[in-house]
Amino acid sequence: MSNTPTEIGRLEQVFHGCVRLGNAILHSVAGFGRFCYFFRDTFYGLAHPKAWLRRDRLGRQLYEVGTLSIPVLAITGAFVGMTLAFEGYRQFQAIGQEGRLGGVINLSIVKQLGPVLAAVMLAGRVGCALTAELGSMRVTEQLDAMRAMAADPIRVLVVPRFLACVLMIPILTVVSNGCGVVGGWLIVTKLYGADPVAYQRYSEQFVFGIDIASGLVKSVFFGAAIGLVSCYKGFNCRPGAEGVGAATTESFVTSFLAIILQGLVLAKVLNDISYWMLGGVNSVFT
Repeated sequence: MSNTPTEIGRLEQVFHGCVRLGNAILHSVAGFGRFCYFFRDTFYGLAHPKAWLRRDRLGRQLYEVGTLSIPVLAITGAFVGMTLAFEGYRQFQAIGQEGRLGGVINLSIVKQLGPVLAAVMLAGRVGCALTAELGSMRVTEQLDAMRAMAADPIRVLVVPRFLACVLMIPILTVVSNGCGVVGGWLIVTKLYGADPVAYQRYSEQFVFGIDIASGLVKSVFFGAAIGLVSCYKGFNCRPGAEGVGAATTESFVTSFLAIILQGLVLAKVLNDISYWMLGGVNSVFT
């Protein structure tokens, strides 16, 4: 029995859909392979400090990534701490445990919210700028000109930006954490009038040094992801202003997804390490 034209049309649609899906998968696999090569070349570039260990390269990036990001990180951290205090105070007041809110706020900030917020702000403020800058250099063929002059653009351009993100994000996380802790303390103790001694005591009981360290470890991984993704998207953007704009958007979205995924994995790994180091004691309930 012969197939009708309608059935043939449906088979063609299914076939073309499978082809598009296969091409998309191959394109994603090829892109991941290119990113792995870019990752390798970046770490190989660390072994050549003469190319990037200069004030006008690494020093400039440390200033732009770190120093210029402090105000926005401080404001963001303070507002987050205040928001947590506003949201949680009435619930803790209902059970007469206002002082314990300090431990909850501070633990939430130093372990998860502080590093994640610092990374997201860094991805938005710094990562997009890095992608746009390197993408513009690619579009205007400045990267090709550097290669023609026997200068490796990864060593000269990518490595200092990558290092700046890795080195500065722990400092920015500390700033964000500190402002968040102070913001929560001001709302709970000064605005609502909770006992500041109890607030501090429960904060010390809930938050261990390993909790602070785990947040800083997360921030290092977040900074590495932001630096690599942002530079990679800039180096591989499509021609024209539209290509640079699309690469900037892709850079932030990919960095954000990497931050969330890394946060999930590191939360499991670091919590298990913390549980083991504390001898099987959950820090929240001690």
